[in-house]
Parts: sequence; C-alpha cells; structure tokens
Amino acid sequence: MLSPPLFHKILGAALFLLLCCAQGKQAGIPPLPCFARLPEDGVDEGFIPGTCSYHLHFYLDVLLRSIVMLCKLSAMLYNEMWKITASGGKIFATNGKKADFQTTLTKCKEVGGSIATPRNAGENDAILSFVKNFKTYTYLGIKESIIPSKFLFLDGTQLNYTNWHLNEPSGRGEEKCVEMYTDGTWNDKKCNQNHLIVCQF
Repeated sequence: MLSPPLFHKILGAALFLLLCCAQGKQAGIPPLPCFARLPEDGVDEGFIPGTCSYHLHFYLDVLLRSIVMLCKLSAMLYNEMWKITASGGKIFATNGKKADFQTTLTKCKEVGGSIATPRNAGENDAILSFVKNFKTYTYLGIKESIIPSKFLFLDGTQLNYTNWHLNEPSGRGEEKCVEMYTDGTWNDKKCNQNHLIVCQF
C-alpha cells in the first residue's frame, strides 16, 4: 500500500518544484524565462506568455491537480484497503473484489482511474502480479471491434502490444472482452463473467 511517508515525499517534491520555479531555478526542469521586465501598461502578467507569473500559474495548476489526484487515490486506498503496484509511470490497484466488465469500468471510474490496460510487457507483469496473488482472472481495457477477432484499446486505438494465449483470440465475434489468465496471457471472453477488479491511475 501507499504509505504515509511516501505520500508526504511525493507532496514535498511537488512543493519543492514549485518553489524552484518561483525562484527561477531549474530543479531538473527546463529553465523558465522568469523575471523579464514587464511592460508598464497595467496588464496582469499572469496572462502574458513567457513571463514568470504565467509559468507559475501553469505549474501551480499542474501541482494542484496532482495533489487532488494523490489525495483521492490515497483516500481510496486507505478506505478500501486496495493493494497497489506500479510500472511505466502508471499505478495499478485492486481491492480484491470481482465484477463483470461493465461494473469494473464503472468502479474504476468512480475512484478516478480506468480499467487496467497493459501497453507493454512491464505493465502486463504488474497486472499479472494481482492475478497470481488472487489466483483468478481479470478483465483488460481491450474490446473487440466491429471486425471479428480484431481487438482495440477502449479509446479505439490499435493494440501496440499483445500477449495472446496460443490460438487466441478465437471467439470470432462472440467474445467481445479480453481476460488475463494466471500465466499473464490473454483470451477473448464474454463480458458477463466476474473477474478481479484491477484499475490503473
């Protein structure tokens, strides 16, 4: 689980970056064109591209959105005792409960995430860790298109990574969803099965 010290470190790092921005330091990010002399026309510098205040507004907005996301995720994890892991810049989480595909989509959306969608081997392994731990299958964020046996990500984009089990997919239009087996391979399946809920953030 996400421990309080880790959450505080993330928050502290975010505040440090904002402070560096305010002081015109790099702090590992591109230098800001701050402290340029502004025209004396009474215009609010916060809306003038290229000024320090403009960049501060931008970074502050990003920081606040990040803090809100972290707070929601932290509350969700502690209140429902979710287990988490991370890979490729994503956080994957499960509460150990099972649901059909549509309910899984809804549950993940309610907690501010989306259904787990592996886009590379590392992310597939992260999801697999839950599948192995709970000894059950899980749905992935992939569905069959209007063309039988052609599967896409839920946003309609082409699959850039697959891990189909031998001779799968085989549903030929009858199995619209995709499940992950306990060996990490995929199988096309009907969407009404109760599988482990795994979300990503």
